[in-house]
Amino acid sequence: MANIDTGTEHLLATIENGVGILTLNRPEARNAMSGGMNDALSRMLADWELNNEVKCIVLTGAGKGFCAGGDVKGMDETNRGSGEPTTIDQAIHRQRVNQRATAGKLFKMPKPTIAALPGAAAGAGLSLALACDMRVMASTAIMTTAFARVGFSGDYGGTYFMTQLIGSGKARELYYLSDRVSAEEALRLGLTNWVCEPEELMTRTLEIAQRLANGPTVAYRYMKENLNRAMNGEVDDCLDLEATHHVHCGKTEDHKEAAQAFVEKREPVFRGR
Repeated sequence: MANIDTGTEHLLATIENGVGILTLNRPEARNAMSGGMNDALSRMLADWELNNEVKCIVLTGAGKGFCAGGDVKGMDETNRGSGEPTTIDQAIHRQRVNQRATAGKLFKMPKPTIAALPGAAAGAGLSLALACDMRVMASTAIMTTAFARVGFSGDYGGTYFMTQLIGSGKARELYYLSDRVSAEEALRLGLTNWVCEPEELMTRTLEIAQRLANGPTVAYRYMKENLNRAMNGEVDDCLDLEATHHVHCGKTEDHKEAAQAFVEKREPVFRGR
């Protein structure tokens, strides 16, 4: 297992067998976001998008939580004048850049991404989890938008991701009322893909991640683009894009290996080429 220096203790990073694991690491604050954490997360995601050693990315949280979202205590200090002064335009631009580099990158990068939730995912922390391709929750974990409780409208793409996953009506309910969603309810709604016992969370997550890391990475790249485009695209655009990607995949070594393995009645060995 290779440990990576992220530049801050607030984000831990390791790579093992093609799986990159990013751990939000402020357990004393339920992994609430900090400037250092967000900057490091954006750097690591940008690096791992181009790192051929990383085939799949897992995002999780240290301790008993996934991510509590923004640091409300830090916000209060800023509101009282103890934070660094900034104009509203500077603040908006900085947040736009960071949102695209974190939640946006998890959603758009051409590699599978999985969120493993040992505990609460709230506010922007929930947005990060929903930005991933799939989610695994401990049975004791919960989700909550939380924004209305602190007078915010929501950020890091949560309104988009949740609406796409469960529809506008239910997303509005969960945003307006900020109710807590249990793991069982999240599974029923489609906000998570799997629920398991807390002690099994990382084992189950890494089993799925390893399957993806061992899979056809070129096909996954195009598959993810197809699925993302399908969320808002015209049917003819999606059909044309699927045709282009499908034919291209047919020329890869991975496809030829898989076809040969099928004939030979064995499991294929994919090499990402």
